[in-house]
Amino acid sequence: MSTPNLLITGVTGHIGFRVLVEALIAGYNVRAAIRSEGKAKEVLAAPSIKSLAPGDKLSFVVVPDILAKGAYNEALKGVTYVVHLASPLANPSDDMEKTIVQPAIKGTTGILYSALKVPTVKRVVITSSVVAVLPLQTMLGTEDFKVHTAQERQPAPEGPYGHVFVAYTASKVKALAATEDFVRAEKPHFDINNIHPGFVIGAKELATTAEDVIKGTNEMVMGHVLGAKSDQPRISGTVHLHDVAKVHIMALDLAVKGGQSFAAIKNNVWNDALGYVKKHFPEAVASGKIPANGDQPTFNIDFDASKTEETFGLKFQDYEAQTVSVVEQYLALLG
Repeated sequence: MSTPNLLITGVTGHIGFRVLVEALIAGYNVRAAIRSEGKAKEVLAAPSIKSLAPGDKLSFVVVPDILAKGAYNEALKGVTYVVHLASPLANPSDDMEKTIVQPAIKGTTGILYSALKVPTVKRVVITSSVVAVLPLQTMLGTEDFKVHTAQERQPAPEGPYGHVFVAYTASKVKALAATEDFVRAEKPHFDINNIHPGFVIGAKELATTAEDVIKGTNEMVMGHVLGAKSDQPRISGTVHLHDVAKVHIMALDLAVKGGQSFAAIKNNVWNDALGYVKKHFPEAVASGKIPANGDQPTFNIDFDASKTEETFGLKFQDYEAQTVSVVEQYLALLG
């Protein structure tokens, strides 16, 4: 039996599942952390996993409570690499500090402290976000005067949070700060690379209904494609799901220096999706399945992700490819 050399958390998530696929394509022996046994069946039933037929190159470990002390102690045993994606989604609640911010911090620091006990670990890759490095006023669409990079650091918003997006931003800023504090304090035997995606757009292989496809960040495209109208500008900056997944796996390569932050983002204009849909899916537009008549104004930000493209030798796919990916899956499941 193959010995797992890579632990991936969050494998049933939008990014996490595609990271798993890219890891298997790259030849890693993967141990996937899941919350329950039923999630393993969901993953193994996916067409791409069946096609890859990983056999004993894919195993599962159940971690029911990722916030428990030492939650990953057993899961990490023997592995060399870690990709940590598991983190709370931005869902509103009465106490977003408790449900979003603190779990993001504790989940990240928890797996790092568990990794301290595993001498075989050499590289950890963590999913952060561009919201961890952008000024809050930029994200709220009120000011932007510079070209941004993943090397920036920002003060964390403090609660009470007036909006779930502000709480989510705080969770990412604080988790990144906690990671860097951990490195300074513990001087671990492994190094860490952080990945900072923009809004991740792409088909969800684990989606079983058209409604599932448009949940999460895919809604940022599908909302106005399906007719939603907004007068509130949204910041630009998206990335194709497949691109950001590849960056996670390439950042594991020990030939790539650790201790780095890599942005995965490409500029976009939200309403351009309407034209892309009319171009690629004219019959769906004519039939009314895809109205393509909404409106989503764009607040343009300038984010330089050239370091990522140059380091890994890739070019991020454009917003048109991202849009086509999601709409194609939506229509297929809509029937």
